[in-house]
Amino acid sequence: MYKNELISLFHKELRQEAQTQSYLREETEHVVRHISQFGESGFIVASNVNEDNVRTIIKHELNYFSDLGQDFEWKVYSYDKPDSLKDILEQEGFSVDPAEALMVMKLDEQHHLLKNNQHFDFKEITDEKGIQDIVDLEDAIWNESHAELGKRLWRDKQNNPEALYLYGIYEDGTLVSAAWMYIEANSSFASLWGGSTLPMYRGKGYYTALLAARAKKAFEKGYPFLTVDASPMSRPILEKCGFLCLAYSYGCQSPSNKL
Repeated sequence: MYKNELISLFHKELRQEAQTQSYLREETEHVVRHISQFGESGFIVASNVNEDNVRTIIKHELNYFSDLGQDFEWKVYSYDKPDSLKDILEQEGFSVDPAEALMVMKLDEQHHLLKNNQHFDFKEITDEKGIQDIVDLEDAIWNESHAELGKRLWRDKQNNPEALYLYGIYEDGTLVSAAWMYIEANSSFASLWGGSTLPMYRGKGYYTALLAARAKKAFEKGYPFLTVDASPMSRPILEKCGFLCLAYSYGCQSPSNKL
């Protein structure tokens, strides 16, 4: 499958038609928005705007989410139109996160990740304590609160356990590396998240081991594609594993609507 075909499939299944747990999907002529049903931040995952109407649509969405009292992220990909969309959002008051690489890989039964058998103190996380361990790990690495993430992961794992798989590696009873994966409904893709390791435990192959665990689960569940928005640190590892960079993504964060 060629790069442009992969982009088209990703755009159709994970942007235009995506359904997200705990969110109400709304599609208009110009955007696909997802509204949190639990008072968390919402997001716009796809848009159909042009140079003539883009500022009007942005202002409308700012007002729409403001009326809901929700902050939101407008996700922009480097192939989106107009080419200046990210810059226009920034001019309209959005803060733009650092670029991440949209990486996609096709799995087949011969893929080396499916044969990865490295042995660590490795476990699938299914309980609230394990998810709190993930929150503590992310807080320590990024020096900011991930309490909202923890609430969402625990809620999603309880409500639809077959759609979310979480994995961790422990040393001396402490979680030192963790990652998770959502099986996307009505899609060919499993999406990868996390992949964080405490600095002093890096270089031991933990990231690849967690990647392999999720690849095996995705393949077992019949999902042929893995996708991840990768940081500059993760991208080289993913490329060595066979991931292809399709585009770049930017999380554009709205001005705060919370009191």
